[in-house]
Amino acid sequence: MGLEPSSCAPYGDEVSTELSQGCARGCDLCSEFNGCLRCSPKLFILLERNDIRQIGICLPSCPLGYFGLRNTDMNKCIKCKIENCESCFSRNFCTKCKEGLYLHKGRCYVTCPEGYSAANGTMECSSPAQCEMSEWGPWGPCSKKRKLCGFKKGNEDRTRRILQAPSGDVSLCPATTEVRRCTVQKNQCPEGKRKKKEEQGKQDNANGNRNRKDTKDAKSGTKKRKSKQRGAAVPATSASPAQ
Repeated sequence: MGLEPSSCAPYGDEVSTELSQGCARGCDLCSEFNGCLRCSPKLFILLERNDIRQIGICLPSCPLGYFGLRNTDMNKCIKCKIENCESCFSRNFCTKCKEGLYLHKGRCYVTCPEGYSAANGTMECSSPAQCEMSEWGPWGPCSKKRKLCGFKKGNEDRTRRILQAPSGDVSLCPATTEVRRCTVQKNQCPEGKRKKKEEQGKQDNANGNRNRKDTKDAKSGTKKRKSKQRGAAVPATSASPAQ
């Protein structure tokens, strides 16, 4: 039983209906005019143009400038559409540019775009401010003017470390400290309590001294009044009758 010709050609190009029984290895269906028409399931078909014809060949992987597209019908090699691209991930995303060109976000450039530079001697452009940072540490206690008491609203902070800086320049890296506002229940500082207690003690001492002085003055006044009264009292004498 002979093979039936394919009803349509890949990409719609003209294909001869004359089939050949002597297909190349890996090709399941072929013709003398267009080469392979269908490859084995694990292979990719690549169509090469030859004047007005396209010749199909079967390959284990796609060549430079193409990417492999697998589907249930047949695996195909699709040409990259990015200019000066040597290897691509999809039609519009390059993964490797031709020699001498720089790769940046799936495109090829003569030089890296402004604000970018080649990373570590490669031909891939990256941001010069690309730093490797550690995770943020826990938030610290709420404080105000380096004190942990005597306030209701303050600030708390957390930190992280620079693990790797481009060219060793840490000034290109983002901040290592983060600060935010915080609110706590106001509590009096221990030194404030001591100070208040000392002031209360001084006040009590002053009041005690004043009271003692007043008492002393009162006693002194009483003594003076009694002494004055004794000096003013002179005993009366009666005259003797004449003999």
